[in-house]
Amino acid sequence: MHGMDADPFFAGEGDVDAARAVVRAAADAELFLCPGDRHLFTDSSLPSYDEQSAMRVHHRVLGFLDRVE
Repeated sequence: MHGMDADPFFAGEGDVDAARAVVRAAADAELFLCPGDRHLFTDSSLPSYDEQSAMRVHHRVLGFLDRVE
């Protein structure tokens, strides 16, 4: 799971706490928090797009898919 550490929705409304609980309960899950306060930062059609963070997500997702059998 990916989010920004100061995103008012993800971090501010408790989603990050739920994500942490999923990571604790799942056999193969990770939570990545990027610095910033943007929501939907991977969507290049939105003003909240953050290219560097979106590219990190992209590379992590590809790495995850390489591990899936």
